Amino acid sequence: MAKKVAVIGAGVSGLISLKCCVDEGLEPTCFERTEDIGGVWRFKEKVEDGRASIYQSVVTNTSKEMSCFSDFPMPEDFPNFLHNSKLLEYFRIFAKKFDLLKYIQFQTTVLSVRKCPDFSSSGQWKVVTQSNGKEQSAVFDAVMVCTGHHFLPHIPLKSFPGIERFKGQYFHSRQYKHPDGFEGKRILVIGMGNSGSDIAVELSKNAAQVFISTRHGTWVMSRVSEDGYPWDSVFHTRFRSMLRNVLPRTVVKWMIEQQMNRWFNHENYGLEPQNKYIMKEPVLNDDVPSRLLCGAIKVKSTVKELTETSAIFEDGTVEENIDVIIFATGYSFSFPFLEDSLVKVENNMVSLYKYIFPAHLEKSTFACIGLIQPLGSIFPTAELQARWVTRVFKGLCHLPSERTMMMDIIKRNEKRIDLFGESQSQTLQTNYVDYLDELALEIGAKPDFCSLLFKDPKLAVRLFFGPCNSYQYRLAGPGQWEGARSAIFTQKQRILKPLKTRVLKDSSNFPVSFLLKILGLVAVVVAFFCQLQWS
Repeated sequence: MAKKVAVIGAGVSGLISLKCCVDEGLEPTCFERTEDIGGVWRFKEKVEDGRASIYQSVVTNTSKEMSCFSDFPMPEDFPNFLHNSKLLEYFRIFAKKFDLLKYIQFQTTVLSVRKCPDFSSSGQWKVVTQSNGKEQSAVFDAVMVCTGHHFLPHIPLKSFPGIERFKGQYFHSRQYKHPDGFEGKRILVIGMGNSGSDIAVELSKNAAQVFISTRHGTWVMSRVSEDGYPWDSVFHTRFRSMLRNVLPRTVVKWMIEQQMNRWFNHENYGLEPQNKYIMKEPVLNDDVPSRLLCGAIKVKSTVKELTETSAIFEDGTVEENIDVIIFATGYSFSFPFLEDSLVKVENNMVSLYKYIFPAHLEKSTFACIGLIQPLGSIFPTAELQARWVTRVFKGLCHLPSERTMMMDIIKRNEKRIDLFGESQSQTLQTNYVDYLDELALEIGAKPDFCSLLFKDPKLAVRLFFGPCNSYQYRLAGPGQWEGARSAIFTQKQRILKPLKTRVLKDSSNFPVSFLLKILGLVAVVVAFFCQLQWS
């Protein structure tokens, strides 16, 4: 008899969790409190309590080839960076293709998830839900929490003395939907993450003046990278990831600074991060430097105090006649339907093995999916999490001892602080390629690079120097997809397809870049064997 799995939430993580359950022969039931799929990516004009909320103009920061699910490429005519409505369209196509909607109970709120009395032997959970005012309960063999971490706004009003005197309008960026009604205003945006930067840029086109206050500064990157390719298809390669791992930290820090300042000098724009050697998630925005050059946006330091109509900053400057303050200060996360002893949130952190499993449970039948912030796309990350989790639920993969898991949690947190710092916004941060490989290794889906060097050298070169996308994790192991190799070799075609709307004559340049990659691969192999001889 198939194990019954409760999936909480029908956003991105919930949808892929459903598919992974079905792929492994499990019997999922998804509880979604709203009337539709999509989670944070489904725009609604009205903000709803307990649900993620986005502004109308949101566009993805990761490209379609780096964001699609591993056995379902996005249509080649889709743009590389998608408007939220276009991404939602992909999710709808995906859900229809794999017939996932039949597993979802919409407008159903999960009230509680509790261990059954015989949990130590059965590993089962009692899930209480509410729909149309009626409560129901059911027993499940396992639970996957897929609620995300972008629905509980973090507004540290105590850090802004005088806010109670401020006569203008103030609200969290979660409340922002579109620029209508802000024309001619003097607006202060507090916080310079992706949302704060997007909102500041959008408002600056019609506002009298926009100020953006940043405590520590930030790196700003363009979505457009080398030769016009999407930034993540260039940045996230195994070769570059290897360099960042093996080179001395001082060299890596220097390389990061050089790369970030290649587009524009951040110091000249007042944006250089206070600790520029911390690998904080950069802001992806193609318009910020331009709006700064035009004076439509002005960068300010931390707000020290607010008066009835003005903002006083730590550097002593004052901006008068502020009409609106928007707090783009991030989110906290919580699980109101869980007991604190199960997943306890402290200082916006949770102790989960590999960001997924509570270490103290007698049975490994509970997991959080998507509770992570990779330096890359969340979609392939959540998918690999779900592929591993469902195999653990099925008994095909096993977790180590509680002691081993706790040691891993401690070491992982120390490494995270070393790389990304201690900011509240970085508590879920992790390296992208390293984490994907780590998850894939658990299920036997990590590409065997050494073997491919001899069996399929062309593919090996592409895997090592090309974009590290999700298709790579369908080449071998459970869930192997026969279209994976073809998807890897045709990704350039899908990247360029939506751009080539004007017909040009084909150029016949010799592929020098490919030759350089071959030489680089040879150098890596030689270095590897030399290291073996010396060891």
